[in-house]
Amino acid sequence: MTAFPPDASPIDVAVIGGGPAGLMAAERLQAHGLQVHLFDAMPSVGRKFLLAGKGGLNLTHAEDFDAFVGRYAERAPALRPLLEAFGPVALRDWAAGLGIATFVGTSQRVFPTDMKAAPLLRAWLQRLRHPAAPGMPVQFHMRHRWLGWQDAADPSSPLVFSTPQGDRAVRARATVLALGGASWARLGSDGAWQPWLRGAGIDVRPLVPANCGFDVAGSAAHGQEEGWTPLLAERWAGQPFKSVRLRCTGVDGEVFDHQGEFVLTATGIEGSLVYAASRLLRHRIGAEGRAVIEVDLLPHRTADWVLEQVQHPRGSRSLSSHLKSRLGIDGLKLAVLNEQLDKAAMHDPQQLARAIKALPITLLRPRPIDEAISSAGGVAFEALDRHLMVRGHPGLFVAGEMLDWEAPTGGYLLTATMASGVRAGEGAAVWLA
Repeated sequence: MTAFPPDASPIDVAVIGGGPAGLMAAERLQAHGLQVHLFDAMPSVGRKFLLAGKGGLNLTHAEDFDAFVGRYAERAPALRPLLEAFGPVALRDWAAGLGIATFVGTSQRVFPTDMKAAPLLRAWLQRLRHPAAPGMPVQFHMRHRWLGWQDAADPSSPLVFSTPQGDRAVRARATVLALGGASWARLGSDGAWQPWLRGAGIDVRPLVPANCGFDVAGSAAHGQEEGWTPLLAERWAGQPFKSVRLRCTGVDGEVFDHQGEFVLTATGIEGSLVYAASRLLRHRIGAEGRAVIEVDLLPHRTADWVLEQVQHPRGSRSLSSHLKSRLGIDGLKLAVLNEQLDKAAMHDPQQLARAIKALPITLLRPRPIDEAISSAGGVAFEALDRHLMVRGHPGLFVAGEMLDWEAPTGGYLLTATMASGVRAGEGAAVWLA
C-alpha cells in the first residue's frame, strides 16, 4: 500500500460504518464530550436500516428477557451483558427520546407507530448533528471507503480511505469498526474488511449466510438431480406455503418445530420459517452435505384425521378434487405433493397421508450470502475484551454484524447490533479517558 501523509493531528475517534452500530457508538462517544468523525463508503448513512424498514421497521421484540437472549443460541452468553445494558426496553426508551412512539404487535414484535424507518433515522441524525451539551456535532465523511491501515499489520498506524478527492490517511486516538457483515453488498456491507483484520492477526471467522433461503435437491419421483421441475418452478415460484409446520433437527440434536409460512422460489425455499431454521440447516449441510426438512401441510389436523379423509371413497371424483373437498389441499400444496411423490405414492392412501403430515424436502446449500438478510461469522468474541476492544490492539473496537453472532429476524438482529454499538462506544470513551 502506498504511504500517504497523515492529517496534521489525530482525531479523537474514528467510527467506520454508518449503520445502526456505528451511529449508536458515535452517539455514546458524543455524550462523553468527544469529537467523533464517522466515515462511510456510501453517499448517505443507514441505507440497510432504511431498506430493512421498508415493509415496517421491526425494532425489537417484547418477549421475556431470558427467552429473548436465548435467540442468540451459542452466542447468548457473550451477548447477554450487552443486552442487559441496552436491551429491548432500553431500545424502546431510546426511540421515545427521539420522539418515536412504539407499539407491540400481535406477534410480540415491536414497531414504530408509523411503521417507518425514515422518521427515526432523521431524528437520530438531527440529534447527532445538533447535540445537547457537552456533546460536539458528529462529523460525517461520506464516500470514504476504508482501505485498511497504512501499515497493514499495525492497526495503530493511520487509517487509509479512498475518497472522491483521492486517498486520504487519518490518525485517530481510538477507532470503532462497524462495517457490517457481507449481506446486501450494494448497500455497503461487502465484507471487504476480513483480510485486513486477519492480516493484523485478529481472529476472524468466515462469513456465511444467515436468515437465508436454500436450494433444493431434485425430486427422485421425476428423475431430477437438483432443483424443482420446470413445471413447479415456473407456475409457483414466489407463492407462499401458508399455515404449515416445518421440522428439522440440528447436528447436535437441537429440534426446530414451528408453524408459520415460507415461500417457494425458482430454486428452493425461503421466508420466515426457513430463516428461523437457517442456522440448524446450514450446520447440517456443512456436516453432511445436505439437510432434510419435514413440512406438515395440515398442522391443525391429526394424522389419523388426514388418513381417514384420504381413505374416504371418492367415487368418480379426481384425486385433486377429492383432496380439495375433503382436506382443503389444492394449489401449491397439491403441486408440491405431486412434485415429491410419484404416481403410485399419490394413489396410496397411507403414503399420501404420511406425506401430507411430514413431506420431506432435501436442501443442498444456502443461497449466496449477498442474498441473505444477515450473515454469521466475523470477529470472534474471544479476540475481544468485555468492552469489545481487540486484545493486543489498544484503542481498536468492533461492533455490529462484524462480530461473530447471528439471530433470527423479529427485532433480534437490530437490538444486538445497537447494543454492541453502545458497548463499543462506551468502551472507547472509557479507554480514551
